Amino acid sequence: MASPGAKKQKADDRAKYQKLASSIVPRPQLARNIAVAFVVGGLICALGQAVMNAFIASGMTGDEATAPTLATMILIGVVLTGLSVYHHIGEFAGAGAAVPITGFANTVAAAAMDFKREGYILGMGAKMFIIAGPVLVYGILAGVTVALIKWLSRG
Repeated sequence: MASPGAKKQKADDRAKYQKLASSIVPRPQLARNIAVAFVVGGLICALGQAVMNAFIASGMTGDEATAPTLATMILIGVVLTGLSVYHHIGEFAGAGAAVPITGFANTVAAAAMDFKREGYILGMGAKMFIIAGPVLVYGILAGVTVALIKWLSRG
């Protein structure tokens, strides 16, 4: 059992270490990070709007253009992930690249690529749903809950 003096010395050493570590750790550039995330996220969303406008210009209605727009943005995210470009966008933009649907596609595709060596079924197929699974479950449950509330409120 350690003596009381040894315990106090350990506590003092820990406090000195914490003080030293906090003085060395670089401070995040909060204003820059927020501005870059806002601009890059906005550019991704503007690209999505341009894709949707192209579908609408081809003769689709706004409602009809939604699904192919989402599919196109997912495809762009997956292709950029496969080419190792989205990773660099994410490092630069942070949350600005993570929030849009392309960020979700990047996360799923990156997980699938990481576990490809374990096989197509138990590697890629299973591991990509480690990340997508909770999002899908939450989305389905939220949709069912909202539909149930709307159905009950109609009387």
